[in-house]
Amino acid sequence: MLYLHGLGHFYPENVITNRFLEDLDIGTNEQWILERVGIRTRRTVLPLDYIKTTKNLDQRMAFEAALYNNAQTGAAAARMAIARAGIKPKDIGLVVSGGCTPDNLTPAEAATIAAELGIDAPCFDLNSACTSFGMQINFLSRFRLEELPPFTLVVNPENLTRSVNYSDRSIAVLFGDGSSAAVISATVPSPVSFADFYCDSKPSAWEKVSIPRMGYFQQDGSAVQRFAIHKTTDSLRMLKTSLNADGNNLKFVGHQANSGMLATVCERCGIAEHNHWHNVETFGNTGCSGAPAVISQHWDELSPGDNIAVILVGAGLTWTHMLLTVEEKS
Repeated sequence: MLYLHGLGHFYPENVITNRFLEDLDIGTNEQWILERVGIRTRRTVLPLDYIKTTKNLDQRMAFEAALYNNAQTGAAAARMAIARAGIKPKDIGLVVSGGCTPDNLTPAEAATIAAELGIDAPCFDLNSACTSFGMQINFLSRFRLEELPPFTLVVNPENLTRSVNYSDRSIAVLFGDGSSAAVISATVPSPVSFADFYCDSKPSAWEKVSIPRMGYFQQDGSAVQRFAIHKTTDSLRMLKTSLNADGNNLKFVGHQANSGMLATVCERCGIAEHNHWHNVETFGNTGCSGAPAVISQHWDELSPGDNIAVILVGAGLTWTHMLLTVEEKS
């Protein structure tokens, strides 16, 4: 078990609407986008004029034009998580980060985020693309209690639009930028905790989703969609069985890939709409920050007795799940 003391999220202010994408003249329109992925808006660290003028055809320019870097957006999410946990940055004894598009090959992004927050503590990255948050929590759950500090900060900064080719309509409609952070502990109790950890990978299919160094996001869309639906459905059924739960007393948060994938999983597993927490229609696919940011947005709604199935899929190909539970305050 790992105790969750606080969650935080951050989204940049620039909004990419479907009308904006339509005006790029790349062969798309709002009806096509809504039917294909169910996304209405996304956020970006890039100036909209930059996207309109260049379609981001030179990624080196994107990093120069961006209004924020990963350290800044990750730190913004972390400040919210730390405040909700009721602690100070100096109380953090370990910083773990990871995501799809780190700013630097070296050092670890956890170090740049810690520096932004004024934290002096051990830092390392654990990257597993869109499943990074789940893999990080799974990994930390395997430590012996005495091996972890009282509080660990897990940060997932995702500024994916810098790796999007805005002349490719199949990719341009999907992604947005967002960051999440979590304060966890193995020893300091909290009413909110993670349990029932699981993770796995299918490395033989790694080429199905990738971002080459200084390249653009690319995927075999149909194969990845089938994989995401299959693994998410299997994991959700497994968690329902272990809890002896039904669609009325189990909430579900999945990887925020697209609305269609999530809707199919809910239909197959009998999850009612009011128990399906999501934000992909408003923020797009924000990689590994998507699911934790959804829960962060619902932080004040968490109530004793809640059971939340958190299920992630991503490049690698990888999948992971865990159960978030809420108990009465002691």
